[in-house]
Amino acid sequence: MRILITDHVHEVFCEILEKHSFKVNIIKNISYEDLLSLISDFDGLIIRSNIHVDRNVILKAKKLKFIGRLGSGLDNIDVEFANKNKIICLNSPEGNRNSVAEQCIGMLLALLHKITKSNFEVKHNKWNRYENSGFELKGKTVGIIGFGNTGSAFAKKLSSFEVNIIAYDKYKSGFNSFFVKEVNLSDIQKEADIISLHIPLTEETFNFFNKNFINNCKKNFYLINTSRGKIVNTLDLYDALKTGKILGAALDVVEYESYNFKDLEKYPNFFKELINMPNVIITPHTCGLSDNSLYNMSLVLANKIVNIFGKN
Repeated sequence: MRILITDHVHEVFCEILEKHSFKVNIIKNISYEDLLSLISDFDGLIIRSNIHVDRNVILKAKKLKFIGRLGSGLDNIDVEFANKNKIICLNSPEGNRNSVAEQCIGMLLALLHKITKSNFEVKHNKWNRYENSGFELKGKTVGIIGFGNTGSAFAKKLSSFEVNIIAYDKYKSGFNSFFVKEVNLSDIQKEADIISLHIPLTEETFNFFNKNFINNCKKNFYLINTSRGKIVNTLDLYDALKTGKILGAALDVVEYESYNFKDLEKYPNFFKELINMPNVIITPHTCGLSDNSLYNMSLVLANKIVNIFGKN
């Protein structure tokens, strides 16, 4: 089988596939047009976030048996149309869940204790001790929405901080443990001091976190989003930050994220103001990226491919 890889993978990925007689071709940063012209020659396609596999690509892919996504999300693949064409879609969320969970903890602590704000001020010769006193995580109620790979990994990390962890997942139940209480969505909106989103981007979850969601929350709260930017309505988030309903936000993903992010003029004014708010932390979609996670994601995805399509 011939496999086309369009982005950076760990060398272990190719080693495993080649050991099982797969032929690997690597074309990093391939254009959409070149993908259309080449895809008919391949049995497998490996992507990250750089390529959108839509109907046009799938219709051209006459030999394609699988699409592998290095990472968790499948939102840049038309999964339904791929399945209709008997193409299996695979991902590797098991490989980067620990990296996501660790950064969630780091961003949350930085937000509560105003670490990034005070660090910025000190580097600009300001020593504001009392203005930068923070809030302890201990005793807070953390509501996790989505209890898959990253949501459950985040809960496990949180369990040592003496917090009350509640979790909701529309499509999963029975995950009660000694440190997590399974609840419904309204319970999270009623009880949570911190809400963390760990859900995929689908038609159902697009703008899931919006004005209506916020208004149904009883407490003022902090938001963490490490899933997908378009799950959050950015304008509604901005408005809630301005009123104080949302006390702060830690965002690894944003609605307007782009490889050309420096061209801020093309973005709405409220977004330009949001990214400069002192109670907002934004990282460039790095939660799932680490030296360890690249190896783990590559290993997980390669083994899935071999288990389904490999030869001994």
